[in-house]
This record gives sequence, structure tokens and C-alpha cells, in this order.
Amino acid sequence: MAKKAMIEREKKRQRLVAKYAEKRAALKEIIKDESKPMEERFRASLKLAGLPRNSSPTRLHNRCQLTGRPHAYYRKLKVSRIMLRELGSQGQIPGMVKSSW
Repeated sequence: MAKKAMIEREKKRQRLVAKYAEKRAALKEIIKDESKPMEERFRASLKLAGLPRNSSPTRLHNRCQLTGRPHAYYRKLKVSRIMLRELGSQGQIPGMVKSSW
């Protein structure tokens, strides 16, 4: 089980990414637009740099939704390999059977 603080920090990052997504996209469009004057593009880049760092989607890290484990994460199911095995053994995941011999 991951530390509660790490799980909460990741949730906070997800909220910030969602909150600033439109604003970041608009500023990036201004920066990329070659037809706009250089001063306006520079001002947009300063505004983008002024936004919270945790509002950037690249700072998000995939974590298991059940345990918070950051490694061995299956994107499709949003769980770690350990929880995948446990849930498969319990019959919680449709179509998955744990192999044993």
C-alpha cells in the first residue's frame, strides 16, 4: 500500500490538470501561432510558465486505484499486477482465470 500522502498528492495533480487544461491549451495555441506578433507570443509563454507546475499533464503518474502502487500498472484495468492477480483469483475480473498446476 502506498503512502496516503502520495495518493492524495496524485489526486491533487489530477484536479489541477483538469482545472487548467483549457487555459493551458489556449496559451499553447497562441505560442504556436506564427502569425501573431512576437511580444504577444512571449507574454503567453510567460503566463504559461506562471501556471502551477502540477497543472501539467506530464507530471501525472499512473497508480493502482485500489492500493496506490505506482509500478506494474495495467492501464486497461487501472490496477497493479498484484491486485490483478488477487482479483483474478477471486473471480472478480470477467474472463480471467488464474493459472495453477
